[in-house]
Amino acid sequence: MTKLAIFDLDNTLLAGDSDHAWGEYLCHAELVDADAHRRRNDAFYQQYKQGVLDMNEYCEFAIAPVAGLPAARLAELHALFMRQFIEPMLQDSAQKLINEHKAAGDICLIVTATNRFITAPIAERLGITHLIATDLAQVAGVLTGKIDGKPCFQAGKIGKLESWLRKQEDPSLSMQNAVFYSDSFNDIPLLEAVGEAVAVDPDDKLRQHASDRGWRIISLRSG
Repeated sequence: MTKLAIFDLDNTLLAGDSDHAWGEYLCHAELVDADAHRRRNDAFYQQYKQGVLDMNEYCEFAIAPVAGLPAARLAELHALFMRQFIEPMLQDSAQKLINEHKAAGDICLIVTATNRFITAPIAERLGITHLIATDLAQVAGVLTGKIDGKPCFQAGKIGKLESWLRKQEDPSLSMQNAVFYSDSFNDIPLLEAVGEAVAVDPDDKLRQHASDRGWRIISLRSG
């Protein structure tokens, strides 16, 4: 029976938050007013950590500086973002965990609240083919800055995963036959829904919840 290995991305596989880092990159690249953008970016990040982030509002803010740009320019900007901000967040221990699941014949999947524009190249860099993320609206292949459908956030991750599972040809793939790795209390709904929940370098709320539930708690930062 094929097992599903599900990974959160930010602060789980990555030693940092790619969404917040994108805002820092826009400041670094002088694509925005750095002081004003950084203040709002930091405020949104605090809302995320408190579990009260409005993903529609945040995505519009995060993508507005590049909305309407042609695909070639977006690819150029993202390549610099990967080199300058994402590569330093990569963890050998996280890659080892991914590779162990692959070697066992498991299907690896990233489920992240961060939008697909930011995360698709990161998933590819990690060698993970399957990605569920917050999708962004496009017109003629150009980003509008709006979300397409529902955000892949908190309980929204469950709906996105259920939809993905319905499209798979392998009937053994299910949430009951899945392990989910996450750092954030925002992911408790999905952690509760899978067969095996693993807290990875968890925030205080998730650490307490995981301890109460008897879930495995691991660190990828120290490995």
